[in-house]
Amino acid sequence: MTGTVHAVLPGDIDDPATPSGGNRYDRRVLDGLAAAGWTVHEHPVPGRWPDPEPADRAGLARVLDALPDGAVTLLDGLVASAVPEILAPRAGRLRPVVLVHLPLDHDAERAALACAAAVVTTSGWTRRWLIDRYALPAGRIHVAAPGVDPAPPAAGSSTGGELLCVAAVTPLKGHDTLVDALARVADLPWRCVCAGSLTRDPVFVDRLRRRVADQGLAGRVHLAGPYPGADLDAAYAAADLLVLASRIETYGMAVTEALARGVPVLATAAGGLPDTLGRAPDGTPPGLLVPPGDPAALAGALRRWLTDPALRGRLRRSARERRAALDDWTTTTTALATALEGAA
Repeated sequence: MTGTVHAVLPGDIDDPATPSGGNRYDRRVLDGLAAAGWTVHEHPVPGRWPDPEPADRAGLARVLDALPDGAVTLLDGLVASAVPEILAPRAGRLRPVVLVHLPLDHDAERAALACAAAVVTTSGWTRRWLIDRYALPAGRIHVAAPGVDPAPPAAGSSTGGELLCVAAVTPLKGHDTLVDALARVADLPWRCVCAGSLTRDPVFVDRLRRRVADQGLAGRVHLAGPYPGADLDAAYAAADLLVLASRIETYGMAVTEALARGVPVLATAAGGLPDTLGRAPDGTPPGLLVPPGDPAALAGALRRWLTDPALRGRLRRSARERRAALDDWTTTTTALATALEGAA
């Protein structure tokens, strides 16, 4: 079954200067719906979402008021969750479906989601969180986890010292914890490339640069900024280990992107990351998990990885086995389409 959907999105969805997992997810599923026969009308709304100015709110209201009665309206959670006073009066006329990438955890979001015909989350962890925190009816919350594109396996080096972090440089992603952990293994050979936006929190980025310099790591930690598609593919192909020090993640698309190439993962056990990492078909983990916000634990795991060839071999084998169990974006699109059909 197909239909028509109006997608209300952050205005920067296709801006290469501000890449994010949420923007990439939105683009892939909208293109997937169109390829599956849906009529997709996109309505990007400029603004400082999820902290909109009055003009941003007014712009969103105009977009929603122009939609036809009964329109199935897919709203990115960054937009919808901040403005229940705009969404609620229009929820009876429209069929709003809110796509939650990362819960905002405030009363406005609770109110916005309560008036949605359906809610779509990008992980089972997020679905459980919304049910527990907001007491939303379980039957209205659907999961459409991100897919991943197949990729050739990375070769991997003999030392395991090519480290890659793919995440926007913000406090939530824990780059400060990562730098502190790397300083504790400075006696070992490694190099760390941090690929991700440097513009979302410039103050934090400046502090992080000073932290890198103060720890004597300026020649070894490279804050590379966002990588376009081919450059990111090359970074994964050159990587031995993906490292994520996130304080919270609902899913972590970089994890499956690494696993699609057989690259093991060292991540925090934050939010949905343990579920995303998963296990190989034989039950072995394709990576290591440590508590969030714990530089000593992260450094300990890095030291194990860098000094134990047998461990590296086991994790690489598990990561390559895990590749076969990863879902593609068609699965994601199908799950989202099912939720949209149910809301129509």
